[in-house]
Amino acid sequence: MFPQCKFSRALLHPRYWLTWFGLTVLWLLVLLPYPVLRFLGTRTGRLARPFLKRRESIARKNLELCFPNLMPEEREKMIVENFHSLGMALIETGMAWFWPDKRVRKWFDVDGLDNLMQAQAQKRGVMVVGVHFMSLELGGRVMGLCQPMMATYRPHNNSLMEWVQTRGRMRSNKAMIGRNNLRASSAR
Repeated sequence: MFPQCKFSRALLHPRYWLTWFGLTVLWLLVLLPYPVLRFLGTRTGRLARPFLKRRESIARKNLELCFPNLMPEEREKMIVENFHSLGMALIETGMAWFWPDKRVRKWFDVDGLDNLMQAQAQKRGVMVVGVHFMSLELGGRVMGLCQPMMATYRPHNNSLMEWVQTRGRMRSNKAMIGRNNLRASSAR
């Protein structure tokens, strides 16, 4: 299990300056009102599309395989919406990592939480399975606010991103478990 990462002076090394800059921009962006963030997120996705041709090609092929009966125009519309979601995912990651609890709570509703509480009241173990949508970071934060949990993850290759990512995720959860250490989750 990974406790909250401790800050190391090594994270101030010049090799991380560009990452620090990007994280600072993200932190400043998510101070804006949510409607502005939605606008910026979808526009970011639209602007990123020409630079992410491989991702677009994968999305197009997946849609052709999954929805062979759709007209090409309909698939194209889905690709556009996918890139809007991609841009929002970046913004939502910043929201998940940097927003205070009160602000996060303002923007979500949870259905079915009573099922989790009922199972816990009966002293039954519960495994919540989430899907890897683009809103994964924000979804994890929301679930942690409802009921602190342990979550599995893949440690980041960049030490600064690992520190920020783990710190952001631990704001409302009990522990982060490396995906190669799932036995730790059953010990709790």
